[in-house]
Amino acid sequence: MATMESLIGLVNRIQMACTVLGDHGGEGMSLWEALPTVAVVGGQSSGKSSVLESVVGRDFLPRGSGIVTRRPLVLQLHKIERGTEYAEFLHAPRKKFTDFAAVRKEIEDETERVTGRSKAISNRPIHLSIYSPNVVNLTLIDLPGLTKVAVEGQPESIVEDIENMVRSYVEKPNCIILAISPANQDIATSDAIKLAREVDPTGERTFGVVTKLDLMDKGTNCLDVLEGRSYRLQHPWVGIVNRSQADINKNVDMMAARRKEQEYFETSPDYGHLAPKMGSVYLAKLLSRHLESVIRQKIPSIVALINKNIDDINAELDRIGRPIGTDGGAQLYTILEMCRAFDRVFKEHLDGGRPGGDRIYGVFDHQLPAAMKKLPLDRHLSASNVRKVVSEADGYQPHLVAPEQGYRRLIDGSLGYFKGPAEASVDAVHFILKELVRKSIAETVELKRFPSLQADIANAANESLEKFRDESRKTVSRLVEMESTYLTVDFFRKIHESDMNPRNMPDKNSRDDKHSRDDKHSRDDKHSRDDKYSNRSGPNAAPDRYDDYHFRKIGSNVSAYIGMVSDTLRNTIPKAVVYCQVREARRSLLNLFYAQIGRKEKEQLGKMLDEDPSLMEKREMLAKRLQLYKTSRDEIDSVAWK
Repeated sequence: MATMESLIGLVNRIQMACTVLGDHGGEGMSLWEALPTVAVVGGQSSGKSSVLESVVGRDFLPRGSGIVTRRPLVLQLHKIERGTEYAEFLHAPRKKFTDFAAVRKEIEDETERVTGRSKAISNRPIHLSIYSPNVVNLTLIDLPGLTKVAVEGQPESIVEDIENMVRSYVEKPNCIILAISPANQDIATSDAIKLAREVDPTGERTFGVVTKLDLMDKGTNCLDVLEGRSYRLQHPWVGIVNRSQADINKNVDMMAARRKEQEYFETSPDYGHLAPKMGSVYLAKLLSRHLESVIRQKIPSIVALINKNIDDINAELDRIGRPIGTDGGAQLYTILEMCRAFDRVFKEHLDGGRPGGDRIYGVFDHQLPAAMKKLPLDRHLSASNVRKVVSEADGYQPHLVAPEQGYRRLIDGSLGYFKGPAEASVDAVHFILKELVRKSIAETVELKRFPSLQADIANAANESLEKFRDESRKTVSRLVEMESTYLTVDFFRKIHESDMNPRNMPDKNSRDDKHSRDDKHSRDDKHSRDDKYSNRSGPNAAPDRYDDYHFRKIGSNVSAYIGMVSDTLRNTIPKAVVYCQVREARRSLLNLFYAQIGRKEKEQLGKMLDEDPSLMEKREMLAKRLQLYKTSRDEIDSVAWK
């Protein structure tokens, strides 16, 4: 079964570790707040400091008028069997104080170090441990005295500030309230009891202490309070007789003061029957036993909180990344892991697991066909332009059967327009891939901690995408050029066979009827061209080589062929783009980067893994907290409690 010493000592060690890490409570359900504590609450001049000194058996607290306690003092008492009593401060762990006047001076200096010489307050606690054969194992928190009016040198908000600080401690369900009230003051006006009643209306956590019993008017006593008739608590009231100011001025020994206090109760006609349960020695034992009991009850919930915090911290460390090894191999491994994580996210975008990859299909299904429809093929294959191209291709010798050179020039010119939409598709897909790289880097959680590595990966990926785009441009250009390099002969043979079929050959009248249906603009255009050729040839010029129907027929044949080629390119250009850009991005986006980092030295790898200083600070703090919780759990497990 766990001893009182082991349980209270356990809490003391955890409290000190919390303070080192800056866990002072007031920030949600912290470990500090989960630990049972005894908070000493009272108004100014209620005798609060005298009670604490009586419990310790030493004169060590600062004294004076106004607010003397301006920072919480966590007072941890450790009973030792023999030896010289001494004190230690958490902020000066290697220094032992055997002179308790020096302890008082250190408390004053440490208070001013944080609050300055003003009369301001701070919620940052001072940790003081006292080792003595004259104490019981107990932890008390001395809080600033409650006040009603701000005096000169104090901020106007001091009254509210002190109450808020005290309330932040005593409102916690694991806090035991030691409410100090002077006997020469009506208990109904006690600041400590008023606050305790607000935060602990049932009185389960409150211990009432009445001080200055010896200063009451003759013929009066405090039995109604001590016996619970004036204000009932679930725990017994305890009376205390403080040292008089004359005793303090004479530096009367605290042990002698304890004996004098006990004699007062034993010889008092009013309180003699209560003497065994009065005095500072009894109060210390009572609180120690109760604190040990509460700790025993709270250990399961403390362990549950510790386990939850360990899980939360581990999850947060996994999210922001664990510390990295300092050797080159560990750094290289970390970089490769980051690259693989990025690559997974990038592929999810392409494959549909994340949004973005569908935009590539949009380029092929909408942008490319729309661009092809807008090509100026109607203008290029108009009768006037066909006449011009065919005539120029014939030169001085008119073609005999079919204007093959004219056909080829018209086809070459038409196919040249397709390079624009083809290259635009390449650029559009390149832009989408670059955007997906940017989004993937932003969405790769593991990379967030390494801004330099993010930039390096982005640069390497974009460099690879540029190469893929260049290759894709060359490929789609070749597709277009291949169509003009070797024409599909069967297409024109079928046209020729169709034209030679008598049923498909229009007669002279049908051609004349067709010409008669041309609008006035077409006839005027033809006449103007005829005039142009006539003027160019002079008065002896021969009539036009071919009629308008002939050139329209050529334009129609070329248009049909270009339509067939357009359908082919509409299918082959996306294949080429996917093969050269999307496929390569999936397969080898970071291959160049892998080759580069394989040649880097340890120092260069370290620079790539530079982190945001705030993130490093956060990880360091989380690691310390994790160690605190694990150590606390191990210490709790080592205590055999029942």
